[in-house]
Amino acid sequence: MSNVDVVVTGLGATTPLGGDVASTWDAMVAGRSGVGPLTQEWAAQLPVRIAAELAVEPSEVIERVRLRRLDRSEAIALIAAKQAWADAGLGEDGVDPERLGVSFGSGIGGATTLLNQDDILEQSGPRRVSPHTVPMLMPNGPAAHVGLEFAAKAGVRAMASACATGAEALALALDLIRAGRADVIIAGSTEAVVHPLPIAGFASMRAMSTRNDDPERASRPWDKNRDGFVLGEGAGAIILERADHAAARGARVYARFAGAGITSDGYDIVQPDPECAGGIRAMKMAISDAGLTGADIKHVNAHATSTPVGDMGEIKGIREAIGDHPVLTSTKSMTGHLLGAAGALESIATILAIRDSVVPPTINLDDPDDRLDLDVAALKSRPLDIPAAINNSFGFGGHNVAVVFTRP
Repeated sequence: MSNVDVVVTGLGATTPLGGDVASTWDAMVAGRSGVGPLTQEWAAQLPVRIAAELAVEPSEVIERVRLRRLDRSEAIALIAAKQAWADAGLGEDGVDPERLGVSFGSGIGGATTLLNQDDILEQSGPRRVSPHTVPMLMPNGPAAHVGLEFAAKAGVRAMASACATGAEALALALDLIRAGRADVIIAGSTEAVVHPLPIAGFASMRAMSTRNDDPERASRPWDKNRDGFVLGEGAGAIILERADHAAARGARVYARFAGAGITSDGYDIVQPDPECAGGIRAMKMAISDAGLTGADIKHVNAHATSTPVGDMGEIKGIREAIGDHPVLTSTKSMTGHLLGAAGALESIATILAIRDSVVPPTINLDDPDDRLDLDVAALKSRPLDIPAAINNSFGFGGHNVAVVFTRP
């Protein structure tokens, strides 16, 4: 635990539930689903024909000329970051550029650019390939564009740890501020790979729901009838700031970013450790880093993706690391699984749950798994006094990250 306090002063997002944080949060608390049918021609051939696509297209926010030079993941990272910056009230002179950093990731990066430009290469030859291809597909592209937008000069870090990316980007930002390397960091993650190849790949693994005729009810964490995750897209950005820096400029504070824990399973490239040993260690580390005990954690935004294996291992882990008292939710029941962007968006949901004293619901939990022996806010949101909460993110490769937020 560090003696440097880090606080959250700005939030930004564009998601399947809304084009900003307010609309996304309203939809979450109301229990609305962002999942729908894929209407593109290419979807007809796929075994999975549903996804949680953005509620607001980037073309409605970013001018067309600029958009042509950005991968979709980069465009929505910029949208979320600009919202968070404005929300934090930083303006043009809010922070010394040499004390401003970026920690922003993507699990898969510019895959749609790579695949689309390869199609152009095959069909029309090398001269037709865009000169912007490499900056659009490189995995550090979203972080780099965010850094350029705000002239960040304290370092731009690009995280890539599959579905734990967003939470790990936040954890790194926490470490950097505590270490005195920056006063303010724009942290978060982005993902936009609603494309036939990633969908076909996940479907071949039998990881995705095939509930094509009932998309809004396809993502159903902890339900007996869950049959896999639903792919989502979106971005979340959080302004993290040294507490005294925020106080000096009179900033509004959403929450304190109190602690983080990062571990790895050393178990399998895709399967989670069924005992959740790495997840347990990550949660315990985060709670200890925050100077708290499991008894202090009242709410958990679980990783729970709606897969048969992963959901229940995490339940076992939460019980051991925290106890049987917190109220759980999986907001993936509404947003689908945003892969690398999940950790950022779900951290925003955790922060707002603390602010508003409400746990958003896990929708579609109609017939709970017999092994679900913890309290879940099922079907509708639940009022709850939340002094401290934890968000879990686990990713392919055995990445485990837990982050703890408390009241400011």
